[in-house]
Amino acid sequence: MFRRLLLALALTSTVACSMPVAARDLVLLDVVDRDSRQILPEYRHRGQDWIAGVPGHRYSVRLTNNTGERVLVVLSVDGVNAVTGQTASPSQGGYVLEPWESAEIAGWRKSLDDIAQFVFTDLPDSYAARTGRPANVGVVGVAVFRERQVRPVYAPPPAPPIAGGMARNEARKAAASAASADRAMASEAEAMPQRLGTGHGQREWAPVGQTEFVRASRTPQQVSQLRYDDADALIALGILPRYRAPYAGTTPRAFPNGFVQDPPYRH
Repeated sequence: MFRRLLLALALTSTVACSMPVAARDLVLLDVVDRDSRQILPEYRHRGQDWIAGVPGHRYSVRLTNNTGERVLVVLSVDGVNAVTGQTASPSQGGYVLEPWESAEIAGWRKSLDDIAQFVFTDLPDSYAARTGRPANVGVVGVAVFRERQVRPVYAPPPAPPIAGGMARNEARKAAASAASADRAMASEAEAMPQRLGTGHGQREWAPVGQTEFVRASRTPQQVSQLRYDDADALIALGILPRYRAPYAGTTPRAFPNGFVQDPPYRH
């Protein structure tokens, strides 16, 4: 039986409290090449996770709910909300995953019934660039929210002042670390211009339903992203090794030749 994804478009009801950061990712983020039917491997480089896309290939974003509760996933592709088409912000609408559900988002949401396929393409032909927003081309990201649960009201004991100070210090350290990573990423991007983006491909039937979802907090419990470009760009950045001929050198091999050779000529 076909299972419809749930879509939350208007999400304004939230509570102001903050939630603790999860020890593990609430939602696993993968990119699947739909033409090769392979999950694109991730490569860690200077604090960023990278994947190599193939120009012209369609892809989907696989979202796997790693929890036993519903979660809201705001999906950003090239800095654009994949549901609304707005410049992406965690406060916008997204997809609701049921407990332990895995779903593949294969394109830009055009209606409740169809999408325009995600396809790797040259940056100038990307949807973001064609709509005047090329600054964040080359990244797929998610902001994940837990759902508000109705619990008995009680007054928790106040935290000791030192704990609050430590928490603020940790928050400042985390913010400084994130800013440093952003600066490094920007510097690296300037050194190597982005080549690949995500295009607005062919229409495809992909129905979803609508639901209500009240976020447990104003800020997401998880923000994850994957950077991408083509293999040549990743090689130039030192993320992928340079190509080596499969049979180069003198290393012994089981099948040194692919076909039967002619015998020596007889004089």
